[in-house]
Amino acid sequence: MRADVRMLGALLGQVLRESGRPGLFEDVERLRLATIQAYEEESSDAFDRATEIANSFTIERADEVARAFTCYFHLVNLAEEHQRVRVLRERAGRPGREDATDTVAAAYAQLCREVGETEAQRRLGDLRFHPVFTAHPTEARRRAVSTSIRRLSDLLGQHDVASSGGAEQRRAHRRMLEEVDTLWRTAPLRDQKPSPTDEVRTVMSVFDETLFTTVPHVYRRIDDALRGDASGASAPVVPAFVRIGSWVGGDRDGNPFVTASVTREAAQIASGHVLRGLERAISRIGRSLTLGGEGAPPSGAVTALWDAFAAADPDAAADIATRSPDEPHRRVLLAFAERVAAKRRNAPGGYGAPEELLDDLRAVQRSLEASGARRHAFGGIQHLIWQVETYGFHLTELEVRQHSQVHREALAELDAGGELSDRTHEVLDLFRAISDIQRDYGLRAAGRYVVSFTQSAEDLDNVHRLARYALGDDVPVLDVVPLFETFADLQAAPQILTEVVQFPEFRERMAATQNRLEVMLGYSDSSKDVGPVAANLALYEAQRKIALWAKDAGISLTLFHGRGGALGRGGGPANSAILAQPPHSVDGRFKLTEQGETIFARYGEPAIAMRHIDQVAAATLLASSPGVEARTSGAAERFADVASTMDAASRERFFSLVKAEGFAPWFATVTPMEEIGLLALGSRPARRGLSVESLEDLRAIPWVFAWTQARINLAGWFGLGSALEAVGDEALLAEAYREWPLLQTMVDNVAMSLAKTDERIARRYLALGDRDDLAELVLDELALTKQWVIRLTGGDALLENKPVLQRAVTLRSPYVDALSLLQLRALGELRSAREGSGVDEEQRRLLLLSVSGVAAGLQNTG
Repeated sequence: MRADVRMLGALLGQVLRESGRPGLFEDVERLRLATIQAYEEESSDAFDRATEIANSFTIERADEVARAFTCYFHLVNLAEEHQRVRVLRERAGRPGREDATDTVAAAYAQLCREVGETEAQRRLGDLRFHPVFTAHPTEARRRAVSTSIRRLSDLLGQHDVASSGGAEQRRAHRRMLEEVDTLWRTAPLRDQKPSPTDEVRTVMSVFDETLFTTVPHVYRRIDDALRGDASGASAPVVPAFVRIGSWVGGDRDGNPFVTASVTREAAQIASGHVLRGLERAISRIGRSLTLGGEGAPPSGAVTALWDAFAAADPDAAADIATRSPDEPHRRVLLAFAERVAAKRRNAPGGYGAPEELLDDLRAVQRSLEASGARRHAFGGIQHLIWQVETYGFHLTELEVRQHSQVHREALAELDAGGELSDRTHEVLDLFRAISDIQRDYGLRAAGRYVVSFTQSAEDLDNVHRLARYALGDDVPVLDVVPLFETFADLQAAPQILTEVVQFPEFRERMAATQNRLEVMLGYSDSSKDVGPVAANLALYEAQRKIALWAKDAGISLTLFHGRGGALGRGGGPANSAILAQPPHSVDGRFKLTEQGETIFARYGEPAIAMRHIDQVAAATLLASSPGVEARTSGAAERFADVASTMDAASRERFFSLVKAEGFAPWFATVTPMEEIGLLALGSRPARRGLSVESLEDLRAIPWVFAWTQARINLAGWFGLGSALEAVGDEALLAEAYREWPLLQTMVDNVAMSLAKTDERIARRYLALGDRDDLAELVLDELALTKQWVIRLTGGDALLENKPVLQRAVTLRSPYVDALSLLQLRALGELRSAREGSGVDEEQRRLLLLSVSGVAAGLQNTG
């Protein structure tokens, strides 16, 4: 990897020297060497020299230098991803090296030891992993940049396999140089915000390039590991356990640009993508199924399928028969492809529902098995079956989200009987859109309706009332999902759920789904509400109470985790978080939101996507094992007093900051929060009002993102130091860190967050606010939290127990410092501008460029 970084860095250097901008390469090198020296020496003189260099550039040169460092981070990120893929491929060639909880196969083996093979098979059959791509895929980088990076990744792979010094390697090297030049010259900032439809198409690229083909390979790899040579020769034991959800084009909470027509279009786009994918996959496997009728005679069912197709479309049947003489299974599969294509075009003869295609594929599978062609029956045909089971004709299960207050206001208008507002007309049209989508693409295509800021059972019943206003008795099938976000709402959740399951519509729907119920938990607003420590503890307690309530009521519960990519929004490694959940809160089902940079980081590269899905599914399977549940519940009981002390102390510390008079405008001054709202990241507005006068005005994403940009990362750790200090007993806390999964996960995530902070740079940002009391409060808590985290994790510095991660952060930090100094320069100019003098657009552009670069350098920014 170091060789890759050196090579890519050298290519960038060559591009800068050839850029036609005299002295640019030398200026980049001056700042780079100065920030490295300042980082290594930790001296104020060296840091001041680096600051002077950043401030000495003309605004044009500062812009170019910021772009150069941003390009460098894109290349480093590419090299790291490429190395991860290398490691995964090497590991695949050395079975048995993974950790006991790290793969589904290993987790299944552990379950067999704990609960027996029969019960383990039942639990495997019920396994479900359900990532939901959210409606705000806010990445600082443009899609054009991402596309260029993906091309570079392909070229780096070609460079790897080419003979050293040979013609192919020289060709790959030349093309990489060309692509780095493209990356450098591509405008890094979007000119305008993407529309919701643009966001839908961006997310579709992940399915086209990775997920559509990768997910069935995950199933196959697990089946191979569990069954060895029997895999592919008989029915698999691995179910199609992945379901992909999406809020993109469905989430209208706070986004006026998401309308019913957008939701219809989102479903149409997704269906078009999956139908094209299925058509190509069926055709590809069909063309290869050149088994003669004598060697593999068709069953009566397959013959009947062909006869029905020939009668319905004789011209297409004649063409297929000409290309497939005496190849009955090939013929019928190509007929299936024609019917999928007809469905996509909405033409006669198309399939009506994915269940029809599944029945046809299974008929072919049975026919091949009966004829002795078992490897074909459970090879390619099984691959197609898994794809249809996973994606249907809809690809993503489109979910709607709306704020409870919008429903209340719409119902007040409807009950009053007067003229309806445009917004209420839009609310009603949404239910008609859901009905249309279910009719065209199946019940799984849409129907989950998430009510954000659920505060009462009535908030959930309101959805059904609105549906009746829109469509009378002919309402769509709705799974209404409460979203509990604030600290108070989390505490009230069990009582609200007790009431809501008595409503007729809920009882009817649960009866039709084997008593299933879904409940969503919000991480972002609860963390902004009471601080990250108290929020984590509150979320654990809420999950514990909801899970016990569901168990006592005989309800099959799915908890939907509204996590973001950043630590302040519930981010961090998902598999360790799953294993820290309360007993019965997982039960083989894990659903979470995936957003922004995490979508492409986890699912953008096939090998990494396979590994991620395998890891999360393994943790989901194992979380309900007797051993894991006993450890989790036992630790929670043993350290209940520790949790209580931490909760009270962290909340008091957090409130002393965020409830201080003038905190919100101070926060907007000492971070680039206001300017972040100008970045064309997503279609959704960055705040709820026109200005930020309190935390309630601010959305969780810019709250977290702004602290990250200021190199403080406050949203991920503030209050933990005070919480641990309040407990005080280091031996007890060390024991809790070893034995209590929730605390271990929290401390490890905070260690990563703290490692990406920089106190010297943070001081410069905090100094912009002219509030020494608040600045010192932040810095004191930062020092206290670092001290305690190091004492618990061991060593003399952060992340010494995770040396690979520590080295990655250490190598990046001085380069991020360079961008932070350029950002501070721009922010200082913007903050000190005279009232009424107008905004310096060049300084604002430099600031926004640096925001993009810092995000690329730090990653998991939220």
